Amino acid sequence: MAVTRFAAIDVGSYNVSMEIFELSRKYGLKSVNRVRQRLEIGHDTYTEHKLSREKLDKLAHILHDFKRIMDEYKVSDYRACAKSAFREAKNEVLALELIYQRTGIRIDVLSNSEQRFLGYKAIASKEVDFNKMIQKGTAIVDMGGGSVQISLFDKDALVTTQNLRIGSLRIRERLSVLGRETTHSEQLVEELIRKEVQNFRRLYLKDRKIQNIILVGDYFTNLIFHNKSDVNKMITKETFMEWYQQIVSSSTMDLAISMNVPMEFASVIMPAAVIYRRLIDELGADTIWLPGIQLTDGMAYDFGEKNKIIQTTHDFENDIVMAAKNMAKRYGSGKQHTQALTVLADTIFDSMKKAYNLSPRQKLLLKIAVLLHDCGKYISLVNVAECSYNIIMSTEIIGLSHSERKIIANVVKYNTEGFDYYSENQTVDSLTLEEYRTVSKLTAILKLANALDRSHMQKVQSLKAALKDSQLILNIEHTGDFTLEKGLFYEKAELFEDVFSVKPVLKLKKCN
Repeated sequence: MAVTRFAAIDVGSYNVSMEIFELSRKYGLKSVNRVRQRLEIGHDTYTEHKLSREKLDKLAHILHDFKRIMDEYKVSDYRACAKSAFREAKNEVLALELIYQRTGIRIDVLSNSEQRFLGYKAIASKEVDFNKMIQKGTAIVDMGGGSVQISLFDKDALVTTQNLRIGSLRIRERLSVLGRETTHSEQLVEELIRKEVQNFRRLYLKDRKIQNIILVGDYFTNLIFHNKSDVNKMITKETFMEWYQQIVSSSTMDLAISMNVPMEFASVIMPAAVIYRRLIDELGADTIWLPGIQLTDGMAYDFGEKNKIIQTTHDFENDIVMAAKNMAKRYGSGKQHTQALTVLADTIFDSMKKAYNLSPRQKLLLKIAVLLHDCGKYISLVNVAECSYNIIMSTEIIGLSHSERKIIANVVKYNTEGFDYYSENQTVDSLTLEEYRTVSKLTAILKLANALDRSHMQKVQSLKAALKDSQLILNIEHTGDFTLEKGLFYEKAELFEDVFSVKPVLKLKKCN
């Protein structure tokens, strides 16, 4: 039986941790060792917006130790990820290169949506409990040092996911400028987070009934909920409130002693507890599930899934699509046109994928571009392309990186705007050459598909596409007068020919 050893390194806001896993097709995922070193990187970022040389030196030293441990365990692969503490630092790029030069370890800086998606995958690794719970109204509350992510599920579907910049360490740093500790510091936290939580409830929760809350986060989540050993357990709201009263009535020194943690850690516990209490109150659920997982579990699960070591029953790609569908619904996108356009675009994509090495991930990006291609009409019927672009770039879609969201936004923009050729502008929207190539291919396909339903009357009843030599033959059975679609099709075909060196050709047959 083949066993793979994988190391997951999480560079967090206030500690750096590594977990070593064994993965096999027979036994799945098993943790064999976990180490954690305290390092408040987030303190520098959230106060100075920069990673200090001192903290980077300490991080390099920690990663050297981790590398030695990986060698001892004969780890065959690893992934190191950083979150908001790196993401929000203005010297991020220089810091990453410095760490690589000194340790040989490449750190991936996760976008917020990527980070939360890995956390979500960690929960999904508890498949039986997770799949059962999300059949009813469920909220995942994922707290980090910089922010809190709230994801709402109903009937096994992801309804929405939103990020609130009220992480525990960020709030602690904001409190520190108000002076020394007071006897009412929990009230100050309440006032700091009040508006963000109210806005979330008003815009996204509304009358939705939440029966379960799944709490994930970091080291402090487990301290607050008496789960230091990371066990899988359920608690009631009443049990949490008993713990909460003990926390807010204790001084930082008392918390450090009772929980056996350094003072710096203890100072984060009260803000984190207040944030959790307020969110639990607003969501209104009675059952709280602590799956006892960390980001490292999600990183290992993701590695196992991508390398076909672990098989999952949950469709994560569908969660990304559902998030995009709900976003399209919010902005009033035309449902029937979008459904027809999805089929047309998928058919054209499939006819080209083998010859041009188009990947399943690119097909997913095209599908999301189709779903959001006219979302900007909600704001302006004139500047649709610009408004659609801005909506997509301003909205996180769980599971997509910033790069992927940028690709989708540009595909949607160029669907109605003239295409910018790379030779005309070498820095088109700061796209890398590889990103630009993907944008050009997906835009060419979307423009072609969109022309086939320009009237929004779904005249195409069936489409068969076949690539033959230097032509893409599209056999279409249609209803009604196809003059408009035919004329626009050949107008939009120019970009397709430029990108693929393939001429699209229509073969039309009118349905009886």
